[in-house]
Amino acid sequence: MENQTTSTKQIALTYGLILGFLSIAFAVVMYALGKHLEGGTLNSVVSLLLNIGFIVFSLRAFKTANGGMLSLSEALKTGIAVALIGAILSLIYTYIFMSFIEPNFMDQVLELQQTKMLEKNPNISDEQLEAMAIMSKKFSSPTIILAIGLVWSLFLGFIISLIAGLIMKKAPEQTY
Repeated sequence: MENQTTSTKQIALTYGLILGFLSIAFAVVMYALGKHLEGGTLNSVVSLLLNIGFIVFSLRAFKTANGGMLSLSEALKTGIAVALIGAILSLIYTYIFMSFIEPNFMDQVLELQQTKMLEKNPNISDEQLEAMAIMSKKFSSPTIILAIGLVWSLFLGFIISLIAGLIMKKAPEQTY
């Protein structure tokens, strides 16, 4: 049993670090290309694919390291740990980015949102636009963004681990 715990920690750390560093690398590339303000579909798809890939690979590595055995609880523990480690690294970068590299980032995002809102709905009143800006400002502090990011990553890690664990699980054969 101790072997499995060590294996879980080692596998989660390895795959979580890779997930985190690749997420950071993707964010740096988007920033270098000037696409960092455009969240959208590309960021979501790449993030989802990275999470699915590294959680599934970590579960496969765990299963291989443990003689082909993987329980649902082990899958959840390993997958969520991978998601947590990846999220922590990515969120540390996000904090550094928002605080030091691009301190006006959230103002730029809010401005872009207002511009898009005006394009979609040119008849929006100044009061409505101002109310939207105030509400957006409340949810755009680094603390709120980091907390939401962590919760979202853990939720996503749980769902991916649950699905992959149900597909990949294999319990030891019972002898009677």
